[in-house]
Amino acid sequence: MKIKSSSTDIALTALAPAIWGSTYLVTTEFLPHGYPLTVAMLRALPAGLILLLIVRQLPHGVWWARSLILGALNFSFFWAMLFISAYRLPGGVAATVGAIQPLIVVMLARHLIGTPVKMMAIVAGFVGMAGVGLLVLTPGAALDPIGIIAGLAGAVSMAFGTVLSRHWRPPVSNLTFTAWQLTAGGLLLLPVALLVEPALPVPTNANILGMAWLSLIGAAMTYLLWFRGLSRLEPAAVASLGFLSPLVAVLLGWSVLGQNLSLLQLAGMAVVLVSVWLGQKAQMAPPSVLPAISGTRS
Repeated sequence: MKIKSSSTDIALTALAPAIWGSTYLVTTEFLPHGYPLTVAMLRALPAGLILLLIVRQLPHGVWWARSLILGALNFSFFWAMLFISAYRLPGGVAATVGAIQPLIVVMLARHLIGTPVKMMAIVAGFVGMAGVGLLVLTPGAALDPIGIIAGLAGAVSMAFGTVLSRHWRPPVSNLTFTAWQLTAGGLLLLPVALLVEPALPVPTNANILGMAWLSLIGAAMTYLLWFRGLSRLEPAAVASLGFLSPLVAVLLGWSVLGQNLSLLQLAGMAVVLVSVWLGQKAQMAPPSVLPAISGTRS
C-alpha cells in the first residue's frame, strides 16, 4: 500500500513539470513579445485570486511574511527570471541552464532541513543535466550573458522556494497554501511590471487563450500538485521531476511545430527518463557519507 501511494504521489507531482513544458510553446506562439514581468504577473495574480475566492482564508501570524517570501522565490523572482531567460536565449540554452536546480536543491535541503545527501540524487542531477543538454542544445545556440545569469538566478530562486516550502509546513491545505503563494507572487510583481514595462497592447484571442492556459492550468493546477508533492516526497525527488519539462517542450515542438528530432535528442530523452528514475530511487537509497545537519521544523 505504501508503494502504491508513493507511486501515485510521484505520478501526480510529475504532471506539474510535464505541463510546464508547454510554457515555451505558449510563450513564443501565443503571447506578445517583450513583456516578461507583465506576463509573469498575469500568470500568478489571477490564479491566486481565484484560489483565494475558493478557500476564503487569508494568512495569519508569521504566515504573512512566509507567504511573501515563498511567493517571491517560487513565483515573482523565479518567473521574472524564467521569462527573461526564455526571451533572451534559445529554449534549449534556457532549459539547460535551469537544469542545475535539482543539484542546488540537494545541497540546500541538507543545510536547511537536515536531509542527508544521497549520492544517487547527485548522480541523477548530473545525468539529468547531460540529458537536457543532449535534448535541447544545438551547435549554433547563442549564449546571451544576461539570459544565462537570469536562468541561473531563477534556478537558485526556485531551489530555495522548493526547500523552504517543505521546511515551512503550513497549518492549512495545499490548496490554501498555493493560493497564498500565487497571490503574494502576483502582488509583488504588479508594481514592478507597471513601472518597468510599457502597457500591453490590446490582447488578441490567441493572447487571451495563452494567458488563460498559463494562469489556470500552468499555475493554479500545476502548483497545487507541486506543493502536494513537496508535502509527501523529499525535495530532491520532487526537483528531479523538473527534467520532464524540457522533454515535453521538445516533444511539443516536434508534434505541434513540426520541428525535427535528431538521434542525439532521442538519446537525450532516454537519459532524462533515466535521471528521473534515479531521482525517485534516491528516496529509498541510504545516505552518503556526508552527515546530515540537524535542524528544527517550524
